[in-house]
Amino acid sequence: MSSTLQVLFSKVERPYTGVELRPHFLLTELGLRGSSLGAFIGACHVATEHLVDWEDRLAQDRIEARWMVHFIGEFFGMSLREGVLVQRLLMATMGEMIPGAQRRGDDLFLQERKLSVSIVTASPVSLLLHAGINIDPTGAPVPAIGLRELGITPEEWVPAVLERFSCEWSSMDWACAKVRPVM
Repeated sequence: MSSTLQVLFSKVERPYTGVELRPHFLLTELGLRGSSLGAFIGACHVATEHLVDWEDRLAQDRIEARWMVHFIGEFFGMSLREGVLVQRLLMATMGEMIPGAQRRGDDLFLQERKLSVSIVTASPVSLLLHAGINIDPTGAPVPAIGLRELGITPEEWVPAVLERFSCEWSSMDWACAKVRPVM
């Protein structure tokens, strides 16, 4: 795990279709180098054929919402299990920042309505993460809720999430480095 996590909230609105979950998207689209977590706002429409989750794909599911905050992560030098742990930490961090939200595995719920989508997968060079938080869940195929209904302003909330997660990342790195080995 690298000690520096690059983070950025892009002001450029763009849709998320699933094809953005690819190696070096953050480098080519947001200019982030190395292990990074970027965020942007845009519509979400992931057709069945672009789903990474085999359970959802076999069920012919789709992901859709009028507006979401999309967090894309790319992490180098870690296993898929470590990537899932990073995903769960990110979702727990976001859940702590939304009053009343409950994390179930890698998703957030509020009032029995789904607030998020999230997936981690491996590429030949890195671990990739997408976490989408509904702003306006119109079109979602399940009962859903969004930040707008909760009175949360994404332009204030997203930078706070990125800052908190970046601090957590640095704290984990220091926790690994500060211990005396036991023989």
